Amino acid sequence: MAGKLIAGNWKMNGSVSFATELVEGLLGKLNQDSVSADFVVCPPAALLGTVLSLTKNSDLAVGGQDCHANVSGAHTGDTSAELLKNIGCGYVITGHSERRTDHGETNADVNAKSAAALRAGLTPIICIGETEDERVSGDTLSVIKTQVTESLPDDCDPDSIVLAYEPVWAIGTGKTATPADVEEVHNFIRGLLNDRFGEDGAKKIRILYGGSVKPANAAELLAVSNVDGALVGGASLKVEDFWAIGAR
Repeated sequence: MAGKLIAGNWKMNGSVSFATELVEGLLGKLNQDSVSADFVVCPPAALLGTVLSLTKNSDLAVGGQDCHANVSGAHTGDTSAELLKNIGCGYVITGHSERRTDHGETNADVNAKSAAALRAGLTPIICIGETEDERVSGDTLSVIKTQVTESLPDDCDPDSIVLAYEPVWAIGTGKTATPADVEEVHNFIRGLLNDRFGEDGAKKIRILYGGSVKPANAAELLAVSNVDGALVGGASLKVEDFWAIGAR
């Protein structure tokens, strides 16, 4: 397994000038400092061209926030994994809770999109996580087991996927799972991966934590067992905050 992976999900935020300033700031940091973490930014689709032009031949990777399961067709407003790969992306987020909630995406949908990403040569960042009601009712681990089992494509190579655990109740709310909460779920996920891929295969899969990750709590969260990086929302929109999370 490589070093920590720090992925920034810009969600539906930004502009050309914003993207330019942010990416140039991150590139300046990457050029000046030696870090072991890998950084990737996932801007809105309309800003991918701007970001990719700025990051060409750099160490800053770029990803899409979603992809369609099909290669092409009558799917207005959607983007294929092949097109993301063609323009220079290396990653794509699949199954984010906001896609699951806002667009009714099921585990089967996430599975199909993740398979499409792999087919195109992208690394899918496959998101899983429980709602507050599911956590309160004690169903966290059963929900996670179902999502991992059903969202990962059958024939996926452990070298080619990333998982991101994002408790839905901690996304954009300011709430953060305790290190003990995170450790329990991440260790459980690693166990599921061990069962599926074997111990050696499971070690190749980076499991990110997401859910109000910021500079103030990043060091503690990234030190937790089986936390191999972070999927960052709001803090990824500020150069200093995003950099501080991964440059340790």
